Amino acid sequence: MVSTFKQTQIDTVGQKDLIDVFKVFFKSNKTSTKVNTQEGKVYFSFLPTASTLPDGGGKMFITSTTAGFYLGDQQTTNLSSFTFTPYFNFKGRFGLPLRSSIWFNNNQWYLAGDTRLMVYPQDTWGLGGNQPEESRMRVDYRYIRFYQSLYRRIKSYLFAGIGYNLDYHMRIKGNYANNDLQDVSGYAFGTDYGQNSLSSGITFNLLYDTRNNSINPLPGCYANLIYRINTPVLGSNRTWTSVYADMRKYISLNPGKPAQQNTLALWTYFWSTLDRGAPYLSLPSVGWDLYNRSGRGMEQNRYRGQSLWYTEAEYRRSITRNGLIGFVLFANLTSVNEPDTRQFNYFHPAGGGGLRIKINKASNTNIAIDYGFSKGYSSIRLNLGEAF
Repeated sequence: MVSTFKQTQIDTVGQKDLIDVFKVFFKSNKTSTKVNTQEGKVYFSFLPTASTLPDGGGKMFITSTTAGFYLGDQQTTNLSSFTFTPYFNFKGRFGLPLRSSIWFNNNQWYLAGDTRLMVYPQDTWGLGGNQPEESRMRVDYRYIRFYQSLYRRIKSYLFAGIGYNLDYHMRIKGNYANNDLQDVSGYAFGTDYGQNSLSSGITFNLLYDTRNNSINPLPGCYANLIYRINTPVLGSNRTWTSVYADMRKYISLNPGKPAQQNTLALWTYFWSTLDRGAPYLSLPSVGWDLYNRSGRGMEQNRYRGQSLWYTEAEYRRSITRNGLIGFVLFANLTSVNEPDTRQFNYFHPAGGGGLRIKINKASNTNIAIDYGFSKGYSSIRLNLGEAF
């Protein structure tokens, strides 16, 4: 017998988005107060922009396209989405990331994917939470990622699945001829000049998810546990394992008013390699969570270790009653373990705030403009959708 469960729905009555604003501006009479989110209909959000790339990447051009759609009865099926965010700059950095979150009818099956092709020169500081700024070193490499996981619902909101993960770092080069990556990091795996590093393995996954929209979650909770085994049988350079545990909670502070955002969002994750052999660029690092959303206000890659713990809280609030404009305030904390003792001795805070502009009320997609800061660093991030 197939069990079903009713989802908390996106109520668009009384809401406004940029599409409505454009209709008014161009004096269109084709306005409506309720969006009919039908099965098979696709809701696109598109954002082209020029910005400054974090981590010393210089000016960049980036476009972000998000497509939301239902593959079943929206009363019992989550919103599926594709996100494609190509970017490039004039300092050698280039990326083609495609992420997918596909929910099949009645949420019986769920397919999560992350595919990337990247040319990604980036700074690194070595291992541990107490590396000084003077340890900064630029590392150049090419990167291919292919992650796919298929989940089966075993009871309401609880899923179990299996997947395949591939990380291929190519032509890894430091920028100092007499001071290579191994010298800076003190780490032996995946640090030789010019080498390729291939990690290929299967994953075993557990997922608990009461949200119905990953683009902008409504009140609910999310927990994901991933155990990864890399093996030469699948082409990996060496055998190593890791665990990734991600938990999120969304608390509505004004239930009964869906058009007005007033939510406390909480997020924490723990990521650890369980044995020796993990390549340096595959070790846990801030900003390298599954969707590269952690560490707002910090430089990506600033802290790296064999284990990482991260936590963040964000307050989300509408400014206008129709939900068109809103704001967020956030704070986060990062810690990695020390290479010699494996202990978490240093904790690094960051914080900031941001503006939200509703671009598509049917998929509840916001343009997110965030300013974050930490000791000695600040940055602006522009995204479609929430950070988590």
